[in-house]
Amino acid sequence: MIKPADVSTKRLISLAPDNWVKWVTQIPDIVAGEILNSEFQWISRESDVLISAESPQHGKFLVLNELQLRYKPEMPRRMRAYAALAEEKYNLPTYPVLINILKASDAEIPTSYELNIAGLRAIQDYRVINLWEVDVNIAFAQPLPSLLPFVPILKGGDNESTIRDALRILRADEQLNQLETVLGFFATFVLDSAIVQQILRWDMALLEQSPWYQEIFSKGEERGELRGRKEELYSGIELALEIKFGNQGLELMPIISQITDLQKLKAIQQAIKTVNTVNELQQVLSTNLT
Repeated sequence: MIKPADVSTKRLISLAPDNWVKWVTQIPDIVAGEILNSEFQWISRESDVLISAESPQHGKFLVLNELQLRYKPEMPRRMRAYAALAEEKYNLPTYPVLINILKASDAEIPTSYELNIAGLRAIQDYRVINLWEVDVNIAFAQPLPSLLPFVPILKGGDNESTIRDALRILRADEQLNQLETVLGFFATFVLDSAIVQQILRWDMALLEQSPWYQEIFSKGEERGELRGRKEELYSGIELALEIKFGNQGLELMPIISQITDLQKLKAIQQAIKTVNTVNELQQVLSTNLT
């Protein structure tokens, strides 16, 4: 049985920082240095991972890695802010990278921030990496162990055979075996939950210990709280049902869509976290339908 693990972004990147910075910057002779403190005193936000790096051509600089579960429209402005704050704090030029994990829409994701006020311009370029566009073979060939937990959502990785290959590598390495939870989480986006349980041979309850799983729930709650819109709550509930119960859970959406009271929808969203079976959730639904 696997154990709860530190599956933070910093933990993932620290597995092979040299290979990671080579991949995100496409600078072949770059060498990673220290993973720096990325907390900035002026804003209550910590960018994901800030790495000092050096190459013969570019000298010393910073690689700012910002991982987003799903792209958000405010990211160009944030990338500008994070890059500037990193440069100010460490007095080094910054190479910012935005890595989007799950596809949110077909809209094109910008690779720069631009603002013009009365002829004064602010411009910040940054590299965008969308994991669903990354060939799964890169995770195995380079090697890039930091990408192995993301194999199910990489291009060509959404099949049982490839996911099993990634799982074997993770389980064979003492440094990597605790990342099995993350692999299992992303596998639920491309395979039925029952198949994921069979492949990984552990109860889906362990998945709830993953920070990624918790973020899915919190994002849905946050959107519902801030906007108070039923469609946002429906979306969050649908995603949570798919993660926890697979297709069997999604069959409850026609019933849930009949509920229009925001407080009842929020109660259902919370209940999905605690119930263990679809039958238990159906009992919750029957209470909220009355």
